[in-house]
Amino acid sequence: MASSNFIDYVKICCKSGAGGAGSIHFRHEKFVDMGGPDGGNGGRGGHIILRGNSQLWTLLHLKYRKHVIAPSGQKGEGGRRTGASGEDIILEVPLGTVARDAETDEFMVEISEHGQEVILIPGGRGGLGNDHFKTPTNQAPRTAQPGEPSIEQWVILELKLLADVGLVGFPNAGKSTLLSKVSAAKPEIADYPFTTLTPNLGVVSYRDDKSFVMADIPGIIEGASEGRGLGLRFLRHIERNSILLFLVPSDSKDIKADYNVLLNELKEFNPELLDKKRILGISKTDLLDEELQSLIEKELPNVPFVMFSSYTGNGLMQLKDLIWRTLNE
Repeated sequence: MASSNFIDYVKICCKSGAGGAGSIHFRHEKFVDMGGPDGGNGGRGGHIILRGNSQLWTLLHLKYRKHVIAPSGQKGEGGRRTGASGEDIILEVPLGTVARDAETDEFMVEISEHGQEVILIPGGRGGLGNDHFKTPTNQAPRTAQPGEPSIEQWVILELKLLADVGLVGFPNAGKSTLLSKVSAAKPEIADYPFTTLTPNLGVVSYRDDKSFVMADIPGIIEGASEGRGLGLRFLRHIERNSILLFLVPSDSKDIKADYNVLLNELKEFNPELLDKKRILGISKTDLLDEELQSLIEKELPNVPFVMFSSYTGNGLMQLKDLIWRTLNE
């Protein structure tokens, strides 16, 4: 993913269409005396609809579309003719998109499946024509309803990546390198912190033509839940992963302490993240001999773990096996 093209937050003004007014009309035909009311109903205003599209991975196409306005419905006509409905405006969004009211921050809808359609802002209903109001005691009503007004609302669309496995770790823990080795994803890799500035997704091939989706989340630092480093901007992407793979490099001064710092940042951001299944991956084990590996294993926290090296490939299949077992428990 090119960082300049990955947009995961947009704010747009949505305005649905107003309903058309009902018609006040009386039948006028030659040789028909005292024709009755035949005013038709107004048409419905256009909806603003969100539709899931699995081929999209960013909200870039909506970044410069600040106003989305649906057409209004047409007025009803004589002969009981209903006015045309306003055309619906469909906004295609990537899976994992959440819509919230920009003023109240209230949750509105979430798109999680391909082809899923949800009405974001409903169009106004059309008014009833005078044909609807005729009664035995009121055979010539001169009453019709106006259409319902349009709804104008500022909406925030926020993308939260959907993946089977989310990589959680400090900068330079080897997350991007791991993703590049087990999938076809090509994240930027360098030897300085915060090389990864945008999330990356990769499909990891497994045995018997099986596969799962892995997400590389930009590095977390202590205090991220308070806005330090890349802060809250990418912590929300972790919410949408089935399991969390904590990555700590083998050259860390205290692997258990680093793991607890990462765990605490997730807890501070959203305590519900602690309910997700967790795996610990010790990366860069090509720097260790067997004796050092044995010493490190004794100090690890009580969580399923795998020691591996993305550089040599050692342990990568065992890591995949553990991920697959955890996903299917």
